[in-house]
Amino acid sequence: MDAATSRKLDTSNFQERAADGLRQMIISGELEPGLPLSEVSLAETFGISRTPIREALKQLQIEGLVEIRPRVGTFVVVPSRRELNELFEMKQLLEGGAARLMAARGEVSELAAMRENVRQADAAVEAGDTARYEELVHDFHEILIAGADNGKLATHYRLLMNQLAYGRLVHTSLSQPGRSIASEHEHRTVLELIAAKDGIGAENCMRRHVHASQQALMSQLDS
Repeated sequence: MDAATSRKLDTSNFQERAADGLRQMIISGELEPGLPLSEVSLAETFGISRTPIREALKQLQIEGLVEIRPRVGTFVVVPSRRELNELFEMKQLLEGGAARLMAARGEVSELAAMRENVRQADAAVEAGDTARYEELVHDFHEILIAGADNGKLATHYRLLMNQLAYGRLVHTSLSQPGRSIASEHEHRTVLELIAAKDGIGAENCMRRHVHASQQALMSQLDS
């Protein structure tokens, strides 16, 4: 391998590492919506040159996580109310479809994992452990997507979740009084319908659950 090829591979690896790190920082809320992003500061944070940082930011712009404004700067995207509503509409379709597909598969390993998730979530809600319940909400939806056993659906779902920065939104929606209890009841109902192989019922219930989360989120944002 010549030196030029080696440098190209190094740049590609650095870009991927920076993109992965920045993506996670945005999704988790560590980098808040509207925050300006400095190539110099990010290069120092990741211990790499500005070139792979610049390329990583371009990739995240394609994914809908950052906005690059020529001659102004680069910023973490602030989704509009319309964009949030559109993303949640897509979430309804994808997760509803995943519930229907999982129900058709019968007694698969993901169903056992979902049962255990709901059991632990019941305990977390009863104990008032919102932080733990937030983790279990994330896991429930991940199990659902895995249970659908559809790679294309999973790929589109990952992109959507990144654009939603869903972890931050879950925290906001669950801060609505009574939402954790309602959310866990909705999860349990979805589980029961999937276990009963009621694909249509599971899909409709999952879509209602996503819609209820959306309403809770919007209510908290308005307040």
